[in-house]
Amino acid sequence: MTDHRTFALGDFVLQSGMTLRGAQLAYTTYGTLSPARDNVVLYPTSYSAQHHDTEWLIAPGRVLDPTRWFVVIPNQFANGLSTSPSNVGAPHARGRWPDVSYLDNVTAQHRLLTEELGVERIALVYGWSMGGQQAYHWGALFPEMVERICVVCGSARTAPHNRVFIEGVRAALTADAAYRDGWFHETPLRGLRAMGRVYAGWALSQTFYREEMWRGLGYASLEDFLVSNWEGNYLRRNAGDLLAQLWTWQQGDISMNARYRGDLRRALGSIRAKALVMPGETDLYFQVADNAREVPHMPYARLKPIPSAWGHRAGNPVQNPEDERFIATAVAELLAS
Repeated sequence: MTDHRTFALGDFVLQSGMTLRGAQLAYTTYGTLSPARDNVVLYPTSYSAQHHDTEWLIAPGRVLDPTRWFVVIPNQFANGLSTSPSNVGAPHARGRWPDVSYLDNVTAQHRLLTEELGVERIALVYGWSMGGQQAYHWGALFPEMVERICVVCGSARTAPHNRVFIEGVRAALTADAAYRDGWFHETPLRGLRAMGRVYAGWALSQTFYREEMWRGLGYASLEDFLVSNWEGNYLRRNAGDLLAQLWTWQQGDISMNARYRGDLRRALGSIRAKALVMPGETDLYFQVADNAREVPHMPYARLKPIPSAWGHRAGNPVQNPEDERFIATAVAELLAS
């Protein structure tokens, strides 16, 4: 695990009108900032992930090469490293965690870059899943600062079907008896395991399971895969953090702010960055059809689906070299443009 630093935001006023007292943003950097400060790649985190879960993508020869780029990973609020339900004190503890939006995350990240790192231009905002939604927000909220965005299995607005999927995950987690009065009094072991099994059916495609592709990952049976991979993945996280991030994801919308007032087309049209939008062809909740409705309203955008049977996980191909090569080639072309 790479060590991280924290940026003190102070009393941070949220989009909801609440104030997150003593807020902190955890972050880490890779590579060297150029003298001209023009080689910055911002890489926001995805659902339940912390920077060490996604930093595998940063290495010579991989998608984000730190010998050329200065890569910054800001950990989103509620991921357990930045200010989160699991580490916050009064008055936000025990069921009083405020609603935190993508706008809040991106505003905090903007302060990190400008106040702490002295960065005024971003060469690329790259993100997968919730990270991709943050990349979309960066393009719409700070169009003068962002040169390129790459959205991998993400969307500008969380689609209705995606919201229903999130409802199922939330219901599985909060059905545990440990969830009372709006917070988890104990670790909800049953809820976390149920959440993992629900998620497993959505994150990977029907083809993935039909062809038993989990065998190539070293699992002896489907049950072995569900217990060791999916249950195990969420058992290592704090349930309150997971629940808080679900709210952020479910309410995702680049136009839901004072600037755009719900006008998604206008928000998309304001993105001046060169944009590469890469959905997974078999993604069950960030679908190609949703991105296909967004991209025509963006002046410099390209839609390039990932031809993969890995569903949503095509966008995080840590165990899938073929999809990684596809993404790496596309991102290299974007960065060279």
